[in-house]
Amino acid sequence: MLKIAVLISGRGSNLQALIDASQKPDYPARIACVVSNVAEAQGLERARAANIPALAISHRDFKDKPSFEKAIDEQLTQHGVQLVCLAGFMRLLSPWFVDRWRDRLINIHPSLLPAFPGLDTHQKALDYGVKFTGCTVHFVRAEMDHGPIIAQAAVPVLPNDTEETLAARVLESEHHIYPQIVHWIAESKVNVLDERVFIAGVNSPQSPLLNPALTD
Repeated sequence: MLKIAVLISGRGSNLQALIDASQKPDYPARIACVVSNVAEAQGLERARAANIPALAISHRDFKDKPSFEKAIDEQLTQHGVQLVCLAGFMRLLSPWFVDRWRDRLINIHPSLLPAFPGLDTHQKALDYGVKFTGCTVHFVRAEMDHGPIIAQAAVPVLPNDTEETLAARVLESEHHIYPQIVHWIAESKVNVLDERVFIAGVNSPQSPLLNPALTD
């Protein structure tokens, strides 16, 4: 049983998707702890409601970033964590922390990386006029929103989309893709070779995605 930690800063909707998946008897991972840098984060209440250790470690309580991250690392070690899942954790992690958890630290980002890293991804997609956006799960590297891509979910952009409607549809895909990838990692299907990810026993789609759809 793979022990995971989820790092959050806010409401924890992807955390909830992981909680729901982990409560299924055949799911091969369990959440050992949830850590937030914001004591009031709604996600901590989600964890407590599921009887998961919920820890608030505020970055404001430490003199510098390394001290803050060492406090997190100590908790991860104490809880026997084997995989760290970032789910709306709004702090850029230091290279030492990323290197310590290399290939055991994943993130979910609401765009099709490398397009639109950082914040305001949905508005950027609308402003640019892309026909598809989506979400990406990747192994974390020191540079923001970079690292070997594990999987992506493509979401069509509709003509009448607003930032809010697009965000809601992308979030639905996030809730499906994140638990599945943790499942694959727990089954040792995910491997990184030369900064590329290979997933054993999983097929890629063969049909192209078109938006707008072609007419006869």
